[in-house]
Amino acid sequence: MTRRHRHLSTTALLMAVVVLGSACGGAAAPESTPESAAADWRTATPAEWKFYGESDAARSGGGMVATDARLATDVGVEILAAGGNAVDAAVATGFALAVVYPAAGNIGGGGFAVVRLVDGTVASLDFREKAPAAAHRDMYLDEAGEVTTDPVLGHRASGVPGSVAGLWELHQRFGSLPWADVVAPAIRLAAEGFVADADFADSAADARFEQFDGSRDLFRTGGEPVAEGSTWSNPELAGVLERIVDEGPAAFYQGSTADLIVAEMERGGGLITHADLFAYEAVWRDPVVFDYRGYEVISMPPPSSGGLTLALMSNMLEGYDLGGMPWHGEQHLHLLAEVMRRAFADRNHWLGDPDFIDNPRDMFLSEEYAAELRASIKPDMATPSEEIQPGSGSDGSEAMHTTHYSVVDSDGNAVGITTTLNHGNGSGVTVQGAGFLLNNEMDDFASKPGSPNAFGLVQGEANAIAANKRMLSAMTPTIVVRDGRAQLITGASGGPTIITGVYQVMSNVLDFGLAIDDAVRAPRVHQQHLPDMLIYEGGGLGPDQIAALEALGHELMQGRFNIAVAASLLLGGDGWTGTHDPRAMGAARGE
Repeated sequence: MTRRHRHLSTTALLMAVVVLGSACGGAAAPESTPESAAADWRTATPAEWKFYGESDAARSGGGMVATDARLATDVGVEILAAGGNAVDAAVATGFALAVVYPAAGNIGGGGFAVVRLVDGTVASLDFREKAPAAAHRDMYLDEAGEVTTDPVLGHRASGVPGSVAGLWELHQRFGSLPWADVVAPAIRLAAEGFVADADFADSAADARFEQFDGSRDLFRTGGEPVAEGSTWSNPELAGVLERIVDEGPAAFYQGSTADLIVAEMERGGGLITHADLFAYEAVWRDPVVFDYRGYEVISMPPPSSGGLTLALMSNMLEGYDLGGMPWHGEQHLHLLAEVMRRAFADRNHWLGDPDFIDNPRDMFLSEEYAAELRASIKPDMATPSEEIQPGSGSDGSEAMHTTHYSVVDSDGNAVGITTTLNHGNGSGVTVQGAGFLLNNEMDDFASKPGSPNAFGLVQGEANAIAANKRMLSAMTPTIVVRDGRAQLITGASGGPTIITGVYQVMSNVLDFGLAIDDAVRAPRVHQQHLPDMLIYEGGGLGPDQIAALEALGHELMQGRFNIAVAASLLLGGDGWTGTHDPRAMGAARGE
C-alpha cells in the first residue's frame, strides 16, 4: 500500500496550525520534545519511554490544585488552607485565572464543571455561552455563500458569556466559605498586580489587539506589549469583580458592567444586548456516567460533546486488551485512530444543544452500539473516513484557547472545570472600562453545515446557528471513581483534541499503569474523522511507527504543536499526586 505522510508544509501547515496550534490552551511545544526517533517504543520498557518535558509532579496528603497558571494554583491552595472545600477553591481559581491568564481564563467566556462529592453526589454544570437573540443560521455567510472572518475576529464573534453565572451557581450549591472570601484573591491580583510570566507576555503580544482600542490600552505599555518580568495590574477588572462580590451575578448581567458590554457591542457592530445578558442562566444537567475497566467515569453531557464521545471511544476500546499491547505500538496506535474516527463521525453529525435538538444519548452510551462499530474495524487496514457514516451501526436510524483545572480537598470532594474563550484571547476585543476579553465562541457553531470550521471539524445541522442556542463544545472535564472515592481528575484544553487527549490520559493510567506525570507527559495522537489524517505531536512517533501506520493506510501529519494540555490529579496510596502539563506553563500544589 502506498505510504502517505505529511510534514508541515503548504496546506498541511495550515491545517496543523488550525487544528493543533491555536487549539492548545498553553504555549507552543517545549524544546524538550521526545527523542522517539532514537527509540523503538514498541519494544521499550516503560522506564525507557520518552516524554515531553520534565516531571513536575507534586504530592499531598490533603487537598490539591492543578492549573495552567502558577498564580491561579496558589489561589486555589490558599482557599483550601483557609478551610474552603474543593468547590470554594475551584471558584476562587476560576476568578484568579481571569486575572492572571486572560488568554483563556475568563469572565467573558464560558465552560463546564463536573463535581463529585464524598457522599456520592455527582453534578455537572453548563455555563456555556449562548448565541444572542439576533443570531441566525446564515449570519456569517457572504454573498457567495462562504464563511467570513466574523465568527473568529471582532465583536460579532461573541456569544453571551456564562462564566460569572456558572461560578456563582457552583458556589451557591456546594460552596462553604463566604462569596467575598473566594473572589477576594482575584481582586487582590487585579488591583495590586503581579509579575507577568513568559506565557502572559506571549499572549499580550497578540497582533489582533492593535485593532481594538480596549485591548490595545489594556495590553500595551508605551505602545509595546506587556513584557515578561514587568508588573501588570488591571484596576478596571478589579472594579468589576468588586461589584460581583457585592451584588453577585446581577452585577455582571445587569447594571454598569452590562452597560459597558453593550456599549462595546455597539461600537463594533456586535449582537449582544441587555436582554441577552439579563436572560442568561447556567444550567445543571445530568452528567454522562459510564464504566471503563471497572471504574466509574463521570463527564460532561451536551452541549459538550466531550462526555458522550469519550464514552463511545471508551466502550469501543474496552473490547481490546490494550494493557497487553506494547504502548504506542502499531496495534495500539491503529486502534486509537480507528476508534477516534468513528466516534468523531457520530459526534460531528448528531450532537448539539439539548434545548434545541434530541441528542441520541443512549446510542453513544450503548455497549451494543460500540460493539457494532468495533466490528467494523479491520486489524490490518485503515478505514477511509469517507466510508464512515454517522450512525453506522444499527442504532444510527472545541484553545482553541481553553484551560482546564482539577481540584480536590482533604475530604476527597473533587471538581473538574474547563473554561474557554475559544481562540487564544477570544475575539481579540476587550470591553472598554471593564478590563476583560470577550469570547469568539460563535465559531464553534457550524457556520456552514458540512464545511470545516476553524478546527477543521465538519459538523452538521444539529450544531447550526440559532438564536439563544448554545454552541457545541469539546470540553471534557472528567472524574474517575472507584470504591466510592474519586481516583483521577482530568480534562484538557485543545479544541477537538480535548476529547482524545482526555481519553489517552485516562487510558495511560487505567490500561498501562502510568504515574500521572508520565500519563500526562506522554506524546499523544488525534483523529477526528475529517480531515482524514492521524495527527501526532512533533517528535512523538519514531520512523518505525510511522512506516507501520502508513503501511496500514493511515495518512499521518506531524505537528509542531500540542495535542491537548491536561492538568490532572491522581489518588495513590499516600494521597494525591498532581501535575500540570509541560506542554504549557502551570503548576500543581497541595495544601
